[in-house]
Amino acid sequence: MSQFDNVSVAKTANIYFDGKCVSYTLQCADGSRKSVGVIFPASLTFNTGAPEVMELQKGHCRVKFSGKDQWHTYTAGQSFEVAGNSLFQIEVSGEPLHYVCHFG
Repeated sequence: MSQFDNVSVAKTANIYFDGKCVSYTLQCADGSRKSVGVIFPASLTFNTGAPEVMELQKGHCRVKFSGKDQWHTYTAGQSFEVAGNSLFQIEVSGEPLHYVCHFG
């Protein structure tokens, strides 16, 4: 799916890590919440509240999950899950990473 229909979009961007990650929150007609954003080249650590699925649209990254020693590489067309109330490290190099984050 290349677009979301019937959604409400927050007019103000979520800006994290001094502008290295920028996203917009979507509220879907079915009640689900998502964010659509971009991470510029950087090494960042995110904390989660709810479980998340990160769906990569363009670019690539390396991810290390809380409590794990191994890094995993993901590219456009792939996704990864992050447990709620945890953290993950993400490294983006080269081109920006475009993503959709599905919450809950």
